[in-house]
Amino acid sequence: MKVLLAGAYGKLGTDVLKTLVREGHDVLAVDMVTRDIDGIEGKYEKKKVDVTKPEQVKGICAGREVVITTVGLTGSSATVTNYDVDYQGNLNILNDAVKEGVKNFAYVSVLKADDPKAAGVSMLDAKAKFEKKLKESGLQYTIYRPTGYFYDIVKVFKPMIAKGKVTLLGKEPVSCNVIDTTDLADFMVKHMLDDNKTYNIGGTETYTYEEIANMMFAVNGKTPNISRAPVWLFDVLAWIQKVKKTGKESIIRFSKWTLSNSMVADTEYGKLSFKKYIEENGKVDA
Repeated sequence: MKVLLAGAYGKLGTDVLKTLVREGHDVLAVDMVTRDIDGIEGKYEKKKVDVTKPEQVKGICAGREVVITTVGLTGSSATVTNYDVDYQGNLNILNDAVKEGVKNFAYVSVLKADDPKAAGVSMLDAKAKFEKKLKESGLQYTIYRPTGYFYDIVKVFKPMIAKGKVTLLGKEPVSCNVIDTTDLADFMVKHMLDDNKTYNIGGTETYTYEEIANMMFAVNGKTPNISRAPVWLFDVLAWIQKVKKTGKESIIRFSKWTLSNSMVADTEYGKLSFKKYIEENGKVDA
């Protein structure tokens, strides 16, 4: 099929791109920055596009049957917000898809994006607002709501493990069943033609953050040292970043949400083990 893949060069986007090419689809990969990907160069088209600029998005969906977008602001920025990228950027793509007669539109959101308690978390609220627009568009849609990714969790824990102490939020244990991006990419391509489906999706292993911390300590041969901080502490940190206008407020509020709320999805999928991933990728620099 003729597929437009937006956000093609992020971690998940790259795995989706590889999967689409492997399955024989005709792919146009767009992102703000493009790069060579070993093994598939020359087997797909690519184009530099800033999706926050409507004039650059105009016509990119022409001739495409399916749009898949992984577009989202995942880090801190002092120049753009989640509403600029996650909401408006994806809305620009959606508007072009409608105009160009695209049949199916697949979007990567996040688990519990529309939870009323998450309304103050812009990274979630922006996604929830776009989900609503997609459902109202008249296109057949598939929405994927992953719990989180293997590499992201390990990335969060590594600096704490290096310092010899992990700080978790709140008094109660919180669980998650994160998924590897290659497994999610496989699921996405399999289900990109589904008719108006929303999948809350995670991996096949569920752990508490304390269990993850213990596995990380074990891989590094360190004695577990885990403490707990009050959840409101992150509100203070977020407020400080807001006052300083560093652009880090959003990521802090998102981190607070994911570390203090259960992120366990009812659709479990994947061949890869998170425990094994930690064993192979969890070591910190000496």
